[in-house]
Amino acid sequence: MEKQDYIWLCLLALVVAVLPLAIRNDYYIGVCVFAALNCLACIGLSLLMGYAGQISLCHAAFIAIGAYSSAILTVKAGWSPWTAMGAGVGFTVIISLFVGVPSLRLKGHYLAMATLGFGSILHIVSVAAVPLTGGPEGINNIPHLNLLGLKLTTDKHWFYFGWSMAILGLYFALNLIHSRIGRGLRAIHGSEDAACSLGVNTAASKILIFIISAVYSSVAGSFYAYYVRYIDPGPFDIMHSILLVTMVAVGGMHTIWGAVIGSTILTLLPTFLSYVSEYFKEIGFEYTPDYDILLYGGILLSIMLFLPDGLLDGINRLKNRLGRYVIYHKNNLMLDKTNISG
Repeated sequence: MEKQDYIWLCLLALVVAVLPLAIRNDYYIGVCVFAALNCLACIGLSLLMGYAGQISLCHAAFIAIGAYSSAILTVKAGWSPWTAMGAGVGFTVIISLFVGVPSLRLKGHYLAMATLGFGSILHIVSVAAVPLTGGPEGINNIPHLNLLGLKLTTDKHWFYFGWSMAILGLYFALNLIHSRIGRGLRAIHGSEDAACSLGVNTAASKILIFIISAVYSSVAGSFYAYYVRYIDPGPFDIMHSILLVTMVAVGGMHTIWGAVIGSTILTLLPTFLSYVSEYFKEIGFEYTPDYDILLYGGILLSIMLFLPDGLLDGINRLKNRLGRYVIYHKNNLMLDKTNISG
């Protein structure tokens, strides 16, 4: 992992440590918890999309596998939350291997359609398998997660825990992309044929990163179940898979940090739009929920049009431009001083 990544990780940890002290409202802390869970899922998806060049529209299904495994095994079988989560990870590895081996032979839109089909099937099963999943009614009374004797019962507990897990997942991902596996994935993204000629086992690499990406989502799903303590099929449909892909694309697919930025911004954006709606209502403007959709879509469209490589790429370009501007004026100032002295 690069030195710069260590610095940003430390800064992120500092923000996580301080932020709850500044936020007094539990609702906003709860929104930040969901941002952490989305961040964890998007980090895994970023490894698959940004580094292996594979698109997946079934990651909401892997979140569902983690969530339902944890819910069913704790509520109906009496397992401990951590053991149930481990079982969910095991199920995810098996299912992602089953899905990944045939699907990753495909490329581009064909791969997207294959993963879309799997996600749709799993969503239908979660609705139809009423004795197991509770169907549309879902499963409630999921037990609290216990961490070293402390039950995570408050939003503040979950804020610290959720973001700690996101930072841990980020640390693992950053080390992975700078390892031999990560270099192989970048080679595959650039040219699969060239990667093969360099001795990279492309099939094994793609399957491995697909499994790792799925495990990230499964763990996020388990944490979601323990945080909300109720699950139903609604949050795990195809639209959530599309939202995860959008989060990665908005932040920037070519770096793991883009997944962190995109997932955080798009999770917090609806809350920001609620502020906007309240402001318009106060000044007498007839603001309806349709305007939220219009603003949300407009923001996403603007980012995709003007920053096609994501927000992080735009930030880096702005930083480089400002750097060149400062150097240019500094050189001009030194030249003027030289002329005056001469």
